[in-house]
Formats: sequence, structure tokens, C-alpha cells
Amino acid sequence: MVNRALLPCLLALAALVGALALTVTGGGTLGHRAPLYVWYAADAALFALAVLLLRRVPDCHVVPLVLAGGVAVAAVGLLAPPRTSDDAYRYVWDGRVQAAGISPYAHTPDDPALARLRDPGLWPTAGRCDGGSERLTVAGDCTRINRPAVHTVYPPVAEAWFLVLHPFGGGVRGVQAAGALLAVATTGALLVVRRASRRAALWAWCPGVTVWSVNDAHVDTLGALLLVAGLGCVAARRPGNGRSGRRTVNGGALIGAAVAVKLLPGLALPGALARRPLREVVVLLAGTLGAFALSYLPYVAASGVGVLGYLPGYLREEGYEQGHLDRFGLLAPFLPAASLPWAAGAVVAGVALRVLRRGDPARPWSGALLVTGTALLVVAPAYPWYGLLVVALVALDGRWEWLAVPAAGQYLYLAGGYQAQQAAYGVALACVVVGPAVRWAAGRRAPRTPGTPAGNRMPERSTPV
Repeated sequence: MVNRALLPCLLALAALVGALALTVTGGGTLGHRAPLYVWYAADAALFALAVLLLRRVPDCHVVPLVLAGGVAVAAVGLLAPPRTSDDAYRYVWDGRVQAAGISPYAHTPDDPALARLRDPGLWPTAGRCDGGSERLTVAGDCTRINRPAVHTVYPPVAEAWFLVLHPFGGGVRGVQAAGALLAVATTGALLVVRRASRRAALWAWCPGVTVWSVNDAHVDTLGALLLVAGLGCVAARRPGNGRSGRRTVNGGALIGAAVAVKLLPGLALPGALARRPLREVVVLLAGTLGAFALSYLPYVAASGVGVLGYLPGYLREEGYEQGHLDRFGLLAPFLPAASLPWAAGAVVAGVALRVLRRGDPARPWSGALLVTGTALLVVAPAYPWYGLLVVALVALDGRWEWLAVPAAGQYLYLAGGYQAQQAAYGVALACVVVGPAVRWAAGRRAPRTPGTPAGNRMPERSTPV
């Protein structure tokens, strides 16, 4: 007989999985965006309902339910090819280039030197070129790879991951399957680090995992997994324990590897370093910088400064260049355009300094979430998958109001425009400001499941930074 508290959660979870399946298979595309607004809103509502109902589920059912739901949420992302991003095709190409013994930083995809590696899967020979000019080569040929005339932008651990995936099919469906495995592995890591906490459902059941991690197969999921594991190692150290030094080194190395996937995990460092003895700070930084530098060595040897790839051009294109600022929407109404990058940097630096001075070394994810979330708020990117780090950190820490940040990125990605940017991230900022009071009030009124300790309820209060 199904437990009375378990059945409502199971039904909500089943409804969420069904809605996500419909979203992926027929909920719209970037070429037809209107249905996506409705489906994404429905997915978010069902996700919130399932997580709330999980609070009432007895402890003995939590881990199996979170894991099973996480597998289902990830699996439905495999029901269709990527619908709202073409980044996975570049992953396939970079893996193929490396498998041929060529540095991915050495040539652009449309370089004639790589013509022998082309196939109809990535280089259609006929028909309309979906994606417009972003998928056209200099010669006017069509490809499924975006920006084929520029070098890759991905750091070396991401590139190594693309190479690892190449033998397993060498196609976009294999990259999606790898994304599903990474998503489920992250759920497992969260359950281990936070000792089977209900919070893991905030990642495992998040609709963003289906869309960003699996269907669109963004490599940011690998960075999230490495960061969760690294912060878990750092938090697990115990003063006077002989294993403490090894855990700190391992934690630093994992964080360094995460940074070498997508750079953004570097924002978690202040949380990891907060209020630690100088010796631990040195050891952790040595592990982080060592892993980061070592990952670059093989590629630097092959390509020299070419390992920077398209990063400078990418930053200009995305509106982070003086004289062409399309970001920093929350600061723009109050400051001159020329000062926006400096003001944004000052805000993030101030929050990072506060975390370093007042953060909880036993909860490094708390400070990491504050710095990472603040950085995304002030920069206001249009790519929601950047928020996968925030989702993972929320699942560690429990401050669910920060989920508004990747949600803002998702809305901006669909709607576009400066007004949409200010509106979306303005609402996200309001959620972050008001959320603690709402969470505190909800925590006071939350019913306690028989046999469930108060500290294991969902949502949980976090130690303030």
C-alpha cells in the first residue's frame, strides 16, 4: 500500500515528467517560441508542487524517490534532438577534430584543412540552412555548427570531455546521453555531500536539467558535477584529521577542473576559501590552480596562445565590450555606460570579500551561491544554462529563491531585448531579497512528518553569510 504522504508527491512528479516530455517533443523551438512560454511555466509550477509535497514524504522514501525522479527527468530530455540550442554540434565537431589528432584550437570548423572530417550529419549538402547566417561558412556552405568561421571558445577540460565522448557514437545523441549521465551523477553527488537531503530534488527534478543539461546537452553540467564534488571534499575536512590535507587538495583540484570546463565555477572559490587557516588556503589554491594549469598544458603545447580561442570575440559579441554594452541591465538605469563593467566588478568583489570574511567553512556552498548568484544578477546573461551552477548550489544550500536567477536567463533567452533583461532580472532580484522572509515563515509553519527531524525538512534555513 502506497504511503498517504508519498502518493501526492508521486502524482506530481509523474505530471512533471509528462509535461517535460511534451515540452521536449512538441513544446516549441527557437523558431516557434510562443508554446515554450506556456510549457516552461507549467513545468516550473509542477516542479514547485512536487518539491513542496516531498517535504511530507517519510525519510525512508526520500532517496529512492529523488533518484528515480532524477532519472526520469533526465531521460525525457533524450526524446528529441536539441530543440533550443545548437552548442552540442560544436561539441561533436571538437571531439572529432581531436580524435583525428588535431588541436581543437588550431583551426576554425570551416578551415579547408579540416574538410576531410566533414559529413552530412554536421554539414548538410542541400536544403535551407536553419539558423541563418550563424551557421554559414565564409564560403557560404551550411553547417549545423554555430559560428563555423571562428575558433572554439571551450576550455581544455570541456575539450577533453568532447574527446572522451567521440568513440561513443560521435553524434549529438551521444552527447545528450552523456548529459543525462552527468545530470544523474550530480544528483548522486548531492545526496552524498548533503547526506540524503531532500534538497537534492531541487537539482534532480529541475526542468532546467531536462532542457539545458540533457536535451540541449550543455557541458556546464560537467562543471556543476565537479564543483559539487569539490565543495563536498572541502567541507568534509576535519581539523587534526590526517585526511584533511588530502581532501583539501582533492577539493581544490576538482574545483580547478570545474573552472577548466566553463570558467564560471571560479566564482565559487570565495565560498571554498572562507575563514580558513592560511595553510589550508594555500593548499586549496595550489590544488585549484595546479589542476587548471595542468589541463591547459597539452593544448598550449599544441596551439600556444591559440588556446584562448574565440573567448575575446565572444565577450565582444555578447555585449561586454566598452561602447557596446548589452549586459548589466540592473545597473544601467543608475550609472553611466562606461562605468557599468567596473561597477559590476565592484559589486561582485564586495560580495566575495564579505564571504571570505564571514562565510562558513563547513558550508562552502553557501558563500559560493551568494557570489555566483550575485555575479549572474549583475551581469544578466541571456543564456539560462549558465545558471546550472546556481541550481546545483541551491540544491546544496537550500535557498530556493536563487532559482529565480536561471529562470530570468531563460525568459531573456526567449524574449530578448534590453527591457526583457531588466524586467526578468529585476524580478529575480526581488525574489532573492524577499525569499528569505518567505522561507523563514514557511519553515515556521511547515508540518513535521512523523520521524523526520526538523533539520531535514524542506526547505531548510541556511546559515547566513
